[in-house]
Amino acid sequence: MDAALAVSGWLFGIAGLGVAFIATRSKIAFAEAIACIAHELRAPITAARLGIELARRTAETSAAGLRAIDLELERAALALDDLSAVPHGSTVRRRTEVDLHDLLDCAVEAWRGAADERGRRVVLDCAHEEVSVWGDRLRLAQAVENLIANAIEHGGGEVRVRCRRVHGAVRIEVSDDGPGLRAPVRELAQSARRGGALRILDRRRRSGLHRGGRGRGVAIALAVIAEHGGRLAAGPAERGARLVVELPACDRSRAGASRRPS
Repeated sequence: MDAALAVSGWLFGIAGLGVAFIATRSKIAFAEAIACIAHELRAPITAARLGIELARRTAETSAAGLRAIDLELERAALALDDLSAVPHGSTVRRRTEVDLHDLLDCAVEAWRGAADERGRRVVLDCAHEEVSVWGDRLRLAQAVENLIANAIEHGGGEVRVRCRRVHGAVRIEVSDDGPGLRAPVRELAQSARRGGALRILDRRRRSGLHRGGRGRGVAIALAVIAEHGGRLAAGPAERGARLVVELPACDRSRAGASRRPS
């Protein structure tokens, strides 16, 4: 009987440890989701505010500037939608044909105010040929704008955004002349996920990748691009950082099918 009780005690102890482990992992996953949402809510609001400030200083309110601000407000609304969907996880929503010329033009315009505040500039170089992908426009905006924002905040010199169609794929490059990445892309993303969750769980922590590095934005971009069947990697550069996104080019047959009435 004593032996049976001892074995039962061990089994209950192991079960208790298992429950505690699962609960801890759930808390970390929840905290990680909240860290991403906080990042994605803060970034577009900051971009919109600085864009409005730039327009006020220059006394110029262009149609392109208004479209850029509208995109940032859509991104902020998406972050709030993600907040309500935290228990289920945020995913790519309805996919459509996305004109990358238009998207990148809005994204670059949206971050001109932030670049101007730092005495920097961001330029766009897109090929004249049509470049479009199949995906969620706002999620793709999240990915690209995180890379642009990181280059403005942590890079140096001019921020360059290029877009080309290459062998059935679309390639987007974001480069700067700063100190470069301090770690490989995936390592930055993994460190940010751990750091973001820990900062939410421990309010005494005041520093980390979220405030002092590119990790959180890279993690978000990496996840979005992977969900679109693409890849994000660091490309070779003589100086600074050069991040390269490759996405499958738009399949016209799929795009046409999506527009046909059901």
